Amino acid sequence: MPIKTLQIPTTDGQADAFAAFPDNGEQHPGVLMYADGFGIRPVLREMARELAGHGYYVLVPNIFYRHSPAPVIGLPEHIGEEVRPAIMAQLMPLIEAHTAERVLSDADAYLRVLTTQPEVAAGPVGVTGYCIGGLLAMRTAAAHPGQVAAIAAFHGPVDADGPDALAEITAQVHFGHAESDLTPEALGELNRALDAAKVDYTSEIYPGTIHGFTMSDTDAFNSAGLQRHWDRLLPLLNRALANI
Repeated sequence: MPIKTLQIPTTDGQADAFAAFPDNGEQHPGVLMYADGFGIRPVLREMARELAGHGYYVLVPNIFYRHSPAPVIGLPEHIGEEVRPAIMAQLMPLIEAHTAERVLSDADAYLRVLTTQPEVAAGPVGVTGYCIGGLLAMRTAAAHPGQVAAIAAFHGPVDADGPDALAEITAQVHFGHAESDLTPEALGELNRALDAAKVDYTSEIYPGTIHGFTMSDTDAFNSAGLQRHWDRLLPLLNRALANI
């Protein structure tokens, strides 16, 4: 799958991004992919290519572009627990500065660019996110109910905005939670809120996983969890975007 770099005009400047897509001259459904807190790096390019190989145009923006182009901070090839605290100390100020207002303003720009690419088919799009990217995916879907038809979030704080935020979502939803992030009781509470909001969803704890399980360059990686993620994500996108 080819990858091309893009510069996305925003209200605060230019967001660097990359896109992966099938190089067959056809148009494909668009998917906005939000990275985890560690940001754009080789594993994200691998995941975008994998998804593109199933027939999607995948746009991955650098959400911390206000600080610097990607890579925003230096990262080792493998993010082990021995280096994680120091890395998070650098990233937390950036995460905290990425306010809800900035998220929504950026999402408008990302979707505008995604939907106007010549390789992207007309119609609704999907949004997926990892870790903090799961929350950004939620906020994007809630703000664009007529445009986002599918949302998937993995090991993300999807309930951070409270149950009222769920009422704005019209997309089909899948939440894949890490076992270390959510208790069965908390899962039940979240799912009852999704029911009350009449969201079309699946929401489950992935057995034996810890936070960050999809990312193969971290100690949290769980190969079964990553496969389960693909087994849930691909059918969701197919159902929601198949008619494009």
